[in-house]
Amino acid sequence: MSTSLYTAETPATVREAQGLHLITQSTPNGQKVQILLEELKDVYNTQWTTTLIDIRTNVQKSDWFLRLNPNGRIPVIVDNTQSPPFPVMETSAELLYLLKTADKEDIFGFEDELERSQCLQWLFFWHGGGAPNQGQLNFFSIFAKEEIPYAISRFRTETLRNFNVLEIHLSGKYTGQPRDYLAGAGKGKYTVADMGTWPWVKGWEFAGFSEDDMKAFPYLMAWIDRIAGREAVQRALGEKYETNVDVAKQAGAGDLKGIFE
Repeated sequence: MSTSLYTAETPATVREAQGLHLITQSTPNGQKVQILLEELKDVYNTQWTTTLIDIRTNVQKSDWFLRLNPNGRIPVIVDNTQSPPFPVMETSAELLYLLKTADKEDIFGFEDELERSQCLQWLFFWHGGGAPNQGQLNFFSIFAKEEIPYAISRFRTETLRNFNVLEIHLSGKYTGQPRDYLAGAGKGKYTVADMGTWPWVKGWEFAGFSEDDMKAFPYLMAWIDRIAGREAVQRALGEKYETNVDVAKQAGAGDLKGIFE
């Protein structure tokens, strides 16, 4: 077995890439990193190349992919400016890697250690709790081969609880200071904490929640709209990252098929 990062089976777009390379599909997890890259392009003219894959085919379980990410999940960043090329897996780790290497002015992060800690807290809150709960809700509601009411109820309740945590924070219920974004002093500023959370939360309708359900979260809904209006965000969800996989356009669909097949 070859010990090289790349093999003959590695797609040429990946194997021959120069500089920063993104392997993705435009699911909520893929969109996290797509958004930050597009935002970095607007500020620093950051350049990268992209390989789009179809995770419904389980290509992410192929040997060439597992060399880059043994967990077999998208997205993956490969930094070819390093020798040997340096792969980064896990979306929050990828966001933080890009902050360190590409956001020299901390536009989407913080220099202040307390604000940085707050940013990490909210980034990890969603990565470790919110996304898994909403993902499991999507799976048991849509993709499971049999209906399991307890599982649907369990993850629906937990997802709503996670939404309410965000609502409490954004509303300033216990601080007296409503917020525009998850981290930072005062009303906060737009950071990777928001980018790591928004792609999932915006999919509330796909997850089976109604407008009546979401009336309980007015500050969260305003936050969703606020981020959706950013040009970089619109590009990150646009044609550049589209494949012929319709399910990938739905929040969580592509991620879940890849997880459970």
